[in-house]
Amino acid sequence: MTRAAVTTGHLTATLKLPPGLDTGPAVTAADRLPGGWHPTPPPAAGLHDSPVLTVSDTGPEPAVRVHGQTVHLNLPHQAARTSTLAYVTYTAMERARQQRQMLTLHANAAVTPSGRGILLLGNKGAGKTSVGLALGARGWTHAGDDLAVLAEAGPDLLLLPGKPTAAVRPDDPGLWQAPKPLVALAPFLRTPVRLAGVIRLTVHPAVPHPLITDATPFSANEQLRLHEALARYISGLPTPLTGPAGAPYGAVWPLDDPALARWRTHLIGRLEQHPYSYLYAPDPQTAADLITTRYP
Repeated sequence: MTRAAVTTGHLTATLKLPPGLDTGPAVTAADRLPGGWHPTPPPAAGLHDSPVLTVSDTGPEPAVRVHGQTVHLNLPHQAARTSTLAYVTYTAMERARQQRQMLTLHANAAVTPSGRGILLLGNKGAGKTSVGLALGARGWTHAGDDLAVLAEAGPDLLLLPGKPTAAVRPDDPGLWQAPKPLVALAPFLRTPVRLAGVIRLTVHPAVPHPLITDATPFSANEQLRLHEALARYISGLPTPLTGPAGAPYGAVWPLDDPALARWRTHLIGRLEQHPYSYLYAPDPQTAADLITTRYP
């Protein structure tokens, strides 16, 4: 095994790799992950109290196994030599993140001109990226597209820098089937900021009247949606182990435990103490107007 250190998602882990494995393809995914993906030689003194990730590429099936603070990943030979290595090691560190009271969310995040952090939730296609870009055009700072990082630090909830790029569909309607080019978000958050509020978006042309309304106290449905959202990355479901070739495949990862589930339930209670809204708008510009009115 070749030993290295890797920093991603605001944590550093010891990374043990098959001899001769080239991490160059994984580094190309750095701009698609919160905190990047940066391998370095391990420090001479070692990494104490850090997670350990062991990657092998010899087993017949992709698999994840946990033993103490070590996560063992078996990847297909081809997948281990692609950007998949970055995505799976990021996800494998999610338990360590949650043990340190931070987690990855499928969400967008932005910071008001006065420095307040806003989390934008919504289903796929709900308008998170488009609204985030519209807020950026109004002088807001981007804090993550599609992947945001939320942390608890004493009395505060914090937004940490999330994914610094966005896949944006070209304006030309003739290119609707073309792959979305990746755009670097600027200006982008560099240091944590306090969370001021949360907005769950529904942006669709069929919305007849723009509306932003309070969503607290939470309904049972919102409680369930948040439970799923906060646990999504520790389950590993967004990160198949097979890589870009063939059908995506990967079992639910065995990273979770009751203590972390209780912390996530506690975190939902903390979110309920913040301004939390549902927003309905026919287009991203109208949605951004409503948000900037609520959070000037």
